Amino acid sequence: MEIDPKDIIETAHSGVQTPESRVSRLNAVVAITVAILATFMGICKVKDDNIVQAMQQAQADKLDHWAFYQARNLRQEVAEATLVQLELARASQAASQTVAYDAAIAKYRALALDQASKKDALQQQALQDQKTYDDLNYRDDQFDLSDAAIAIVIAVLAVTALTQLWPLYWAALVPTAFGLVMGTAGLAGWHIHPDILVKLLT
Repeated sequence: MEIDPKDIIETAHSGVQTPESRVSRLNAVVAITVAILATFMGICKVKDDNIVQAMQQAQADKLDHWAFYQARNLRQEVAEATLVQLELARASQAASQTVAYDAAIAKYRALALDQASKKDALQQQALQDQKTYDDLNYRDDQFDLSDAAIAIVIAVLAVTALTQLWPLYWAALVPTAFGLVMGTAGLAGWHIHPDILVKLLT
């Protein structure tokens, strides 16, 4: 069967789409959508990896500060116990021998106060580290939800390309919008966090 070029031109001008052109159009739209989503996921992945590294650093800092806190607390308790012993021993000494005890008592009292002050500073640092971790984890959750939504979209688009069903493509736009919003929220630092969904998945 010979193809008449004139018929092809008339069909194109008439605006009637052949089944092949509809398939080609859907495949092109799916390919462009997947390319855009893959690029967006790549950008989000870079940012998310940096956030995860910062979370690990905040966690390590918190553990270090709590360890130093415990060390300061132990030193404070030892200094206070020594101080009590010196004060009790001083009470039983003659007046001529109390000068040395007074100097030692002053030294350990200052040491106990110093350790208490440094311990409180370490506690504040550890609490700040926890806050930093929580804030970063908030954004990490946003990227995780974005990745999950876009992964679902790409799977649906793959089925769309196989079945050539436009309704599947339109249905895929719902999780697409959610994934783009959550990814943008993570990049821009927006306070969008579906707590119910996050708790369900964690």
